[in-house]
Amino acid sequence: MAEILLLAVLAFSLFYVIIKDNKNNEALMAAAYIAGAEVFFRMNGGMIFYETGKYAVILFLLIGMFYKGTSTRTVPFWIYLLILIPGIVVASQTLDYDVVFRKAIAFNLSGPVCLGISALYCYYKKVSKIQFNYILLMLLLPLVANMAYLYFYTPSIGEALMSGTNSNYAASGGYGPNQISTVMGLGAFLVCTRLFTVKNRVINLIDIILMTLLSYRAIVTFSRGGVLTAIICVLAFLLIFFVKQDVRSQFRLIKKLALLFLTIVGMWTIVTIQTRGLIAYRYTNRDASGKLEDDITTGRAELIITELQGFYNNPVIGVGVGKAKEFRMEETGIETASHNEVSRLLSEHGLLGLLALLILIFVPVIFWTKFRNNYYFLAFLAFWFLTINHSAMRIALPGFVYGLALLYIVDDKKDPVHRKRLTT
Repeated sequence: MAEILLLAVLAFSLFYVIIKDNKNNEALMAAAYIAGAEVFFRMNGGMIFYETGKYAVILFLLIGMFYKGTSTRTVPFWIYLLILIPGIVVASQTLDYDVVFRKAIAFNLSGPVCLGISALYCYYKKVSKIQFNYILLMLLLPLVANMAYLYFYTPSIGEALMSGTNSNYAASGGYGPNQISTVMGLGAFLVCTRLFTVKNRVINLIDIILMTLLSYRAIVTFSRGGVLTAIICVLAFLLIFFVKQDVRSQFRLIKKLALLFLTIVGMWTIVTIQTRGLIAYRYTNRDASGKLEDDITTGRAELIITELQGFYNNPVIGVGVGKAKEFRMEETGIETASHNEVSRLLSEHGLLGLLALLILIFVPVIFWTKFRNNYYFLAFLAFWFLTINHSAMRIALPGFVYGLALLYIVDDKKDPVHRKRLTT
């Protein structure tokens, strides 16, 4: 059933983008919906193959670029995509013979390529505030659907939360707690921002309820990455949003912030009671008995160290795409995929990987110094960077959200003549 639903979504989205000629960035909206729904379809077995979500996002954005083209200023991101190619050549020589080459390349490069295509489409792309809000809504809706599914799939989680302080699969609908925490955290962040950008009390009340439900599902996974990322993203958004308001509006914001704080405290209290204090132990890095854990990274530091060792041994060209996992197995006997995209890029691509990271970090910063018109810029960039440091790029969301940070948002009502002209 889930596969049929996914095919229906893809078919309808493709049809809609084509008949509309992508005049209002329908391709970006379709990609947003797929990026938001990817984990939902994965946990329901609806994916045709594992990386369907990323490939669908790439496909829709390529179709969108066919209709609308890209900015002439996207050269850095073309360079970024070209940087990924030498690692494939190296991998063809270094990967073990029993490894399926195509699958290894697809698993490790689909995320970075998805990011590159998202950046190509969005960089210097002018969208109206109305279009931008629709894009965010299309991203949010499948996240809310995923949240509702989790409540129906695991209606009673009291016993599930008593298993200790490790990431909890039972409370995550049987799927990866890290990814569920990430998507629920993003959903909570998006709904939280609507409390400040949407001026409607009824809608704000609904958003508070949704934010509470989404945050609860993120917290009970016992996976801290998605929750802490969401908190930092909210703070980053509020920093920019608050500064850009006048004094009267800032006073109103303080009232909403107080309500937001009370809501979060109330929810945290409920979760603490439900888990008999285990959630507090988790966030203070203690085990179920209250003893302080030695490693706050839950083993991720060791993975990073082995990947940096691969970079140290092969600094110029790296060990090759997909080889970092094998290198770790050879060095430590641990066979697990990377959780950190930064160290993986360095290990597998060498100095070219370092150049790729510099492009991804500094190009948006330079863009922001010119056009500070996107309240979400800092928050989206933070979501991308923090997510790839605890969950790599196993899902399309971090790469896609990175692209959204590069949009040039035009307020048609305030600036109908676009005083700052953009050359494309």
